[in-house]
Amino acid sequence: MALNRQNNIYVISLSSAIQNAKSLERGVQRLAKLGFSCKVDRHALAVDTRFAGTDAQRLSALNRSLKQTAPTVMASRGGYGVTRLLNQIDWHAVADSGKRFVGQSDFTAFSLAMLSQTGSTSYLGPTVCADFGASRLNTLTAELFGEVMRGELEILSFESPNSDAVDCRGVLWGGNLSMITALVGTPYLPKIKGGILFIEDVAEHPYRIERMLIQLAQSGVLAKQKALVLGQFTDFTLAPHDRGYDLSNVIKWVRDNVGIPVVTGLPFGHTPVKATLPIGKKVGLATEQGMAYLVIDEHIHD
Repeated sequence: MALNRQNNIYVISLSSAIQNAKSLERGVQRLAKLGFSCKVDRHALAVDTRFAGTDAQRLSALNRSLKQTAPTVMASRGGYGVTRLLNQIDWHAVADSGKRFVGQSDFTAFSLAMLSQTGSTSYLGPTVCADFGASRLNTLTAELFGEVMRGELEILSFESPNSDAVDCRGVLWGGNLSMITALVGTPYLPKIKGGILFIEDVAEHPYRIERMLIQLAQSGVLAKQKALVLGQFTDFTLAPHDRGYDLSNVIKWVRDNVGIPVVTGLPFGHTPVKATLPIGKKVGLATEQGMAYLVIDEHIHD
């Protein structure tokens, strides 16, 4: 496949250290087959305890990404580490670079801080190692990434059982629930009114998910949104003393105590199937007959 310069990607590591260099290599190769040529930052494979290099190394990688020619900057993986850097990043330089930033999980903190500090859009979606470098690449994840990066995806439709009726427009924002709540009380959580908030998490028991949602409710965040969209919550184990308490109880608590529509089934999370979502962009959301429709880009057809 012929490579388009507009599809060039610069790969950086802002969070945890890459565990397997082969996953990075495999991810770069697969992206190339899809028409995306990658250049990997020189510190991408750095290691400092659990991190992908020291704070200074990871900051320097971000600063290099702003100056190079590739229009897209993509995280190698998630993990932990971005929140350590937030108060050291020149956010206006990030926004003024005009780059498209893509990542997931820990990268939620980067996307939300960028939106809070500059109002600029970024993307939560696949990462180079965890998704494109996985032992098996999910075809739909790859296709959705390509369509969003090329501006081709108009509507993301997905099965949405037991969702509330909703038909609204608002700023799409959110991501990993743990990272969202970690930003409460800081200048890096966007003050979104009338937004569409989506959430996901991994290895968090339902009671912890509820506790984080209570924090968002009691801090006034949830009541200001037009809808709460639930992605995938994976890799947790219920205990005997839960006595039937599970995610359905969490959803019921939100409905009973917050009063905003809840939409389920968003294909986003620490799962093989993962949409690429624009953080900070005004989108539409509607549900009908067990389906949900997220209007990403409204094109006018002749």
